[in-house]
Amino acid sequence: MGILNVTPDSFSDGGDFFAPACALDRAMAMASEGAAIIDVGGESTRPGAEPVSGQEEIDRVVPVIEAIVAHSDLPVSVDTSKPAVMREAIRAGAVLVNDVRALRAEGSLEVVRDAGVAVCLMHMQGEPRTMQHAPQYDNVTGEVYEFLESRLRTCLAAGIGRNRVLLDPGFGFGKTTEHNFRLLGSLETFVTLGMPLLVGISRKRMLGAVTGTGTGGRVFAGVAAAVVAALGGARLIRTHDVGPTVQALAVVQAIVDADGIQGGCNE
Repeated sequence: MGILNVTPDSFSDGGDFFAPACALDRAMAMASEGAAIIDVGGESTRPGAEPVSGQEEIDRVVPVIEAIVAHSDLPVSVDTSKPAVMREAIRAGAVLVNDVRALRAEGSLEVVRDAGVAVCLMHMQGEPRTMQHAPQYDNVTGEVYEFLESRLRTCLAAGIGRNRVLLDPGFGFGKTTEHNFRLLGSLETFVTLGMPLLVGISRKRMLGAVTGTGTGGRVFAGVAAAVVAALGGARLIRTHDVGPTVQALAVVQAIVDADGIQGGCNE
């Protein structure tokens, strides 16, 4: 999953692809590098990020989604928690809602159910503005598991089919570096929920904490994390660095195919 932030303030690439023409060029470049889906986001969810209005988010993402759909057959997802944005993005051609709030906003569950699109349910402790102030868990793996299991049950009860749901432990969303690495080493636990697992670690602070690098220097660390995630059972890797990640995952898939290892990642 190639990340396409059409925002002025995302932590790694804010402002780089804010213009629709630049965003389309970036989407096509990621497609040529092997991206299987493009994730378009119009509101930064980095720690401390300020919220934007629903209309502003719509104005940012809809033209980009329409342009990608018009110029390619590549599936597009929308990274949003707002029902109004979900609705307009789906009308523009998005086939997946990637929601950091796991459809907890009023009306979002119904939008996804009625539209018949897929959804990724992510765990987040707190809100983007404050989530990294002092995250605490008694058992991070167990608590994230319980949250995702609960949200999965809610979606199924609402009429969203199992074949339409992905799960994301939410690396960096209300977690310390230690929490994040505990989760990365425990992905098999989440695989037991029976849903495809999405992992997004690309360029995140947890990587900088162990490498001492800034966001632009975390490509190798991100690829290493992607390999660990895929071997742990992740089915979709969300990344800024599509080309290197695709190559690394091709090696993972070759190992899976040769040895019959459970897990692996085709995306």
